[in-house]
Amino acid sequence: MSKPFKFKQFTINQDRCAMKIGTDGVLLGAWISVENMPNSMLDIGAGTGLLSLMLAQRSLAENIEALEIDEDAYEQCVENFEASPWADRLFCYHAGLDEFLEEIEEPYDLIFSNPPFYSEEVSSGNVARDNARQNKSLPFDELLEGVSKLLSTNGRFATIIPYKEELTFMALATSLGLFPNRILRVKGNPSAEIKRSLLEFSFTKGKVVEDTLTVEIKRHEYTAAYQELTQAFYLKM
Repeated sequence: MSKPFKFKQFTINQDRCAMKIGTDGVLLGAWISVENMPNSMLDIGAGTGLLSLMLAQRSLAENIEALEIDEDAYEQCVENFEASPWADRLFCYHAGLDEFLEEIEEPYDLIFSNPPFYSEEVSSGNVARDNARQNKSLPFDELLEGVSKLLSTNGRFATIIPYKEELTFMALATSLGLFPNRILRVKGNPSAEIKRSLLEFSFTKGKVVEDTLTVEIKRHEYTAAYQELTQAFYLKM
């Protein structure tokens, strides 16, 4: 049984979720920009509800909605929302992106997603099959197509993906009129290879702000940049 994960302002129960709290989610939740004061947000594939809760803490958005297709994760997300200080601003739908698209009334100022992907390399010798397995429950093309329909004209979309998928993902996004604005490439320690890309898109093409972040100097010794980004959340930062 997974123990609850306590942050400074909220607690996440995760015993019923396949996707446990990890560095990826916390990094994305802390990195997402709220400088354009988004009032309505959508979390696609919410899992425990971590991202929505982080954004509720960081913003004054009145309406933060989440989508979760897995029943156990959905119920746990609702439980985590209801136990938080921002229960009145958070709402989770038990639905997939395709179903949700049919119900949409108003576009969102900010959309974010920590989409599923296999972190280990899978190889069966069949490239197409391997690619499908990488993110079978929410393929990147389906995610981006949904975002392009749900995002408001001046809205932003933020996500985190494996670094090796970055160029493919950006090409897909551009084909749907979504252009990169900010990119943060992350590596575990100074000698490690870049492992993750945090990406922010909008419908506006402009200069891309690119940065790199190293998480640890050595095991359990975090860099100043990582501490600064996440200290509003982690108890021991």
